[in-house]
Amino acid sequence: QVQLVESGGGLVQPGGSLRLSCVARGFTSSGYAMLWYRQPPGKERELVAALSTAGGRPDYADSVKGRFTISRDNVKNTVYLQMNSLKPEDTAVYYCRAIGRNGYWGQGTQVTVSA
Repeated sequence: QVQLVESGGGLVQPGGSLRLSCVARGFTSSGYAMLWYRQPPGKERELVAALSTAGGRPDYADSVKGRFTISRDNVKNTVYLQMNSLKPEDTAVYYCRAIGRNGYWGQGTQVTVSA
């Protein structure tokens, strides 16, 4: 069964850090561009970070540049989103997406930044 399974979300105080993981099951993620999206409460889903298959420079939304880092471990078939200096406005459900021969979405993981 083809799946993207996110984990690592939770409640964190402003200024804190979290690392999200997205494991690809049933396909080899190294052949796919991997992306992280988020959907804040009451808002539309937005692209946060993207990483191509060719090992090029990652792309980030302006709102997270300098704070978030996307990376991938092809041996573990996993993509990560390291989130530092978290702000309340980072509160959202975070989704992993794979784009390639096919397209896949994960189920999402909740990140809440609050004191």
